[in-house]
Amino acid sequence: MAGKVVIGSDHGGFTLKTFAIKLLTDMGYDVVDAGPEEAVSCDYPVYAKKVAEMVTGEDIPGILICGTGLGMSMAANKIKGIRAAMCTNEYMAKMARAHNNANILCLGERVIGPGLAEEIIRAFMTSEFEGDRHLRRINLFDK
Repeated sequence: MAGKVVIGSDHGGFTLKTFAIKLLTDMGYDVVDAGPEEAVSCDYPVYAKKVAEMVTGEDIPGILICGTGLGMSMAANKIKGIRAAMCTNEYMAKMARAHNNANILCLGERVIGPGLAEEIIRAFMTSEFEGDRHLRRINLFDK
């Protein structure tokens, strides 16, 4: 098993969330779906908070998906200890982990398709934090 990951969305990201759950499961991850259970209108801050609290409480990565990824990243970053990164390509996802130690990946279903989402998720989930000079910088904004 590759480890645990928690995922959530709103109605605007529900279809991509369903795709991501299958992808992550196929990659060997134990996926915790924080909701919603169906694609009905809902408030993204509720799911951003739920996932963020699970990520900080268990020190596991998370993925949040809404229409653009922007709302989820803004809401998640309000939670202490969260470094949520909205990524639109693989390089951003890799650097979010490697240089910024991001613990939540935010995606926009209306911005990217499943093929690109797969590459972004793979890059995020397989990249490691490099520490060193990057840790010093992260410590400056985590205070």
